[in-house]
Amino acid sequence: QVQLVESGGGLVQAGVSLRLSCAVSGRSFSTYSMGWFRQALGKEREFVACISGGGSAKTYGTSLRGRFTVSRDNAKSTVYLQMNSLKFEDTAVYYCAAMEAGRWDRVQNEDAYDYWGQGTQVTVSS
Repeated sequence: QVQLVESGGGLVQAGVSLRLSCAVSGRSFSTYSMGWFRQALGKEREFVACISGGGSAKTYGTSLRGRFTVSRDNAKSTVYLQMNSLKFEDTAVYYCAAMEAGRWDRVQNEDAYDYWGQGTQVTVSS
């Protein structure tokens, strides 16, 4: 069984940076591509970013590239989301998710992911 636990969320002011972490336990971490999604109140879940198992491939949701950076440390079984220049509209619950190999063409589709964390709230005050 694979378990994902997000941390690092909180209440911040617009313009600051925040780094989310997602610690993964269970089966071999490096075999999974790791994604980040977010869901704002009253809206559908939105793809944020994904990183391949070895870390060589990354992709981002539209308009997020440049402010958000995804990375991973396979020795620590942890994936990170660095968020810079936060805006009010970044307020959401952020989820990490694990996807088995072979589905990179579907990284933006939440149905492609096998395991999910419980989420961490990020609130950006304007």
